Parts: sequence; structure tokens; C-alpha cells
Amino acid sequence: MKKLLLLLVSVLFFNMSAQKKGKDYTNVIKSNNIYEINAFLRDAHPDDPRRSVLKPRVMELMREYIKNAHPEDQKVKDMQEMLALLRRRPSTKISFDEMNAIIKQKQIAKYKAELAAKQPTTVYTPSTSANTFVANTTTNAAIPDAEAEEFNMLMAVSPTEHQNRTVKILNSLFDNDPNAKECIVLIQNKSDCNIIVRMEGVGTTKYRLAVPSKGESSVVIEKGQYLFTSLVCGAQYASQKTVQRPIMVALGN
Repeated sequence: MKKLLLLLVSVLFFNMSAQKKGKDYTNVIKSNNIYEINAFLRDAHPDDPRRSVLKPRVMELMREYIKNAHPEDQKVKDMQEMLALLRRRPSTKISFDEMNAIIKQKQIAKYKAELAAKQPTTVYTPSTSANTFVANTTTNAAIPDAEAEEFNMLMAVSPTEHQNRTVKILNSLFDNDPNAKECIVLIQNKSDCNIIVRMEGVGTTKYRLAVPSKGESSVVIEKGQYLFTSLVCGAQYASQKTVQRPIMVALGN
């Protein structure tokens, strides 16, 4: 019993030490790491005197990064958004509701543009299932894409069907009624592979959503409990989620 108690105390001590180490900003004043300084500004006390030095420094580092970045660098957009936040507030820390509002406004703009143009803003080129392979980032090998045919079928919607779906998504985005029976789910696919996200609810309630590589897709579903599953570049993803308000799920390699 004593040995067990000693083991538990040791584990707790090491966990607390690891957490403390992860939040140790003792030498942050000397840092030129954008992410470390950004984390400090989010966590530090509002009156911490180091803020007056580190906030201008990290903003300058971000400007330099954007200036020298490759045109296709995926981080540039994130840096621009963080820089814009730092111009208006002490740090890039934002609440869940603020983040949700930002995502919502971006989606509204996107789907309004699609309705105006009467076509998707993302152009998709179907792939041939027999000769399609996806990258397995774990083994650095190519594996057959077993879902390519189904993915192509889900993406190949008619202009009328796409417009009806877009209208439904926009209506859901504008609907702030907490008693609504449906809400929107946004899936961001940050991986190098096309994916299908399956949402399985109670009984026969099921949804499938095709999401192109480096793209995003939305679907309006009934509120409730769902098992989200997907095959991401050969790796299985599964997560139980309660959907009672609009949510975003980001999947990567």
C-alpha cells in the first residue's frame, strides 16, 4: 500500500513538474521564437512589464516572416491574422464565442460568393479510383485510395443540388434560434489527402461529407450525439461528439 501511494505521489510530482516546465517563461525576454512569445502574451498577467518589450518584438518578427516567406507558405495567413489581432489587443487570445463568430462570418462570405457565382468557389477535378494512391505519412509509402470512387460521387453534385445545399447552409448560419433542430458542422481538411467524414447518430441518422485535400466543407445535421470517423491518409480517425451548436473539426496528416 505504501509503495502504491509512493508511486502515485511520484507520478503526480513528475506531472506537475512537466506542466511547470511547459509554462516556464523565465528566459522568454531573450526569445526570438514567435510561438513562444505569442504563448507568453496569452498566458502572462496583464501588468507583466515584459509585455511592453515582447509584444512589439513578436509583431516585428511576424512582419519579417511574412515579408520573407515563400508565396505558397501556409503559415503566412495565420501570421497575418495574429498580427491583425495584436494591433487591436494585448495578445492573440480570443474566446470560443469570438472564434465561432469569425468562422461563421468567413463561411457566410464564402457561401454568398458561391450563390452569386452559381458555382463552388473550390474547383475539384475527379480522380480515377483504379490508379489513385494516397500518401501514408507514417511509412512514407503510397497506399491505394479505397474511397476515391465514393469521394468522386459525393463531390459530383449538380449545380441545382449545390445551390440548394448552399442555401440550406446559409440559412443555418444566419439562424440564431437555440431551439432549432439542426446546426452546421464545418470540417477543415489540412491533410494531403481527400477524405470522407462520416457522422453516425442514433438509429439511422447518418451523414457523409467529402472534403478535398487542403480544403473545407460544411453540412447541416440534426442536433445530437454523433460518432465522427474518417480515413485520413491511411490513418483511422474516430471521435464521439455532441452537436448542439455549430462546430468546426480540423483534421490533419
